[in-house]
Amino acid sequence: MRLFTFRCSVNFTKTDYKASASAWRRTRGLPAVRYKTSAPKNFTDYESVKQTYKPRVPAQFNFARDVLDVWETKEKANEKSSLPAFWWVNDDGREIRWSFEELGFHSRKLANVLSEECGLARGDRVFLVLPRVPEWWLVNIACLRTGAVLIPGTTQLTARDILHRLQVSGAKCVITDESMAPMLEALTPQCAALTSKLLLSSRAHSGWADITALMGSASADHVCVDTRSDEPMTIFFTSGTTGSPKMTLHSHCSYGLGLTVNGRYWLDLTDSDVFWNTSDTGWAKSAWSSVFAVWTQGACMFAHHMPRFNTQTVLKTLSSYPISTFCTAPTAYRMLVQEDPSRFHFQALEHCLSAGEPINPEVMSKWRELTGLDIYEGYGQTETVLIAGTFKGMEIRPGSFGKASPAYDVQVVDEEGHVVPRGTEGNLAIRVKPHKPFSLFTEYTGEPEKTAECYHGDFYLTGDRGVMDQDGYLWFVGRADDVILSAGYRIGPFEVENALIEHKAVAESAVVSSPDQVRGEVVKAFVVLTPEYKSRDQNELIRELQTHVKNVTAPYKYPRKIEFVDQLPKTVSGKIRRVELRKKELEKS
Repeated sequence: MRLFTFRCSVNFTKTDYKASASAWRRTRGLPAVRYKTSAPKNFTDYESVKQTYKPRVPAQFNFARDVLDVWETKEKANEKSSLPAFWWVNDDGREIRWSFEELGFHSRKLANVLSEECGLARGDRVFLVLPRVPEWWLVNIACLRTGAVLIPGTTQLTARDILHRLQVSGAKCVITDESMAPMLEALTPQCAALTSKLLLSSRAHSGWADITALMGSASADHVCVDTRSDEPMTIFFTSGTTGSPKMTLHSHCSYGLGLTVNGRYWLDLTDSDVFWNTSDTGWAKSAWSSVFAVWTQGACMFAHHMPRFNTQTVLKTLSSYPISTFCTAPTAYRMLVQEDPSRFHFQALEHCLSAGEPINPEVMSKWRELTGLDIYEGYGQTETVLIAGTFKGMEIRPGSFGKASPAYDVQVVDEEGHVVPRGTEGNLAIRVKPHKPFSLFTEYTGEPEKTAECYHGDFYLTGDRGVMDQDGYLWFVGRADDVILSAGYRIGPFEVENALIEHKAVAESAVVSSPDQVRGEVVKAFVVLTPEYKSRDQNELIRELQTHVKNVTAPYKYPRKIEFVDQLPKTVSGKIRRVELRKKELEKS
């Protein structure tokens, strides 16, 4: 893999990772580090924000031209902070910092490569599989500039996954590195639409064009395509409970404008912030927080190229760089609190966020105890922008993911699509009539019946069950098809999993229904044990865990069945596939 170094504001020299964040800011004339108790910068009070958030959607919109290029102009006029737009590091001590001007320079070159060398036209689809390398961000921007539709994929995809995506999407161009090239090369004969292949590599590969060499000779003059706001911009493949992954289509406004609510209010970013989001480049969360939300606010996008999530690396990075805002998954926080972050001094860190799945209150409490920082939870989907969240300055209610986002009218509805009384469990839904929110996905491309299934009455159904309390806080119960009915009781798996994870023996768990002749269904837990408990007597440990759950939550919710496993089945984005475990239980009956 080769990283191009032309017109880069920092050479690949070893950096003193031990330099303090305050010293770093002082040498650049920036204000001293902010304290952990700093007030919100963009969020006033919830009701005011709900009333004032009324973005105008123009007929034509392109994020590269209307946001990134505007920041570039402000940068040249010294109307923004001196922080870079993009800051990339890796474990080898290499580092890249690009201003908005440099980001524009490189992305315009790549846009010309896509148009002239690859022959891509507006609307053509580009399949991108790269890890956290700078070129991943450049491809994102270049596709915006040319009007190409980007289809990101994680490097964890198998050959079967990739073949399905290439064939169903009809992608004309694929961009990857040499680690994935052999697999893709073997698949190309089965993909008739594919006409160009770009490779990021330090060696020549037959049949692949060298992206670095092409950029080196490309012009930096490029006129951004004048895209319509509702024009297709990106496709994310999203897994359901049944069938193959669906193509979730977003427009230039749904993410490009819609994710403003994430950056401004939930992440609470300004152009003086350094923001680190650890999401894999194949997830929708990477679009959320590694592209649109961060640069909407002109903040610095920080990236660490970690082949694998490593707690020591994360804690060292948070201690060594002036990262003010940090977002990662609940699973990552669970791993971090086991490493005792109190040994590290996060000099600049002031705002921590979590999304992707519900976070355990125990983990939130432990993180606060060790670091002095709260974790602000957010809830959304590939199909949406932020649906709900706990915003900086709001009361945190452990177990709740906060209140409805200013972007949506979020309600809890029954099976007929009627809003239920507060405190009553129902389907989490977004109102789409009389006006569909512009920040909602366009469709599941090629599957109109699947798209139609998402809507009921005046609402888009998220597929999740929840409760809204008297103060408007939302509480997650579980997926609509994950709820367990046992002897007349409705049991959400999340509460049982929460109880289990508090026991020292449990590293991870997944709770599903298991058929039972007497109760119809009973709660079954699949448990991954922590290393020190793997040698314990399993029958004794089952009884101990069952007693623990009875003591922590309502006794009727305890798992009557427990099975110890080495690992849990997960999607490529790291979410537990309970559907596989339920299927396993049904096959036993």
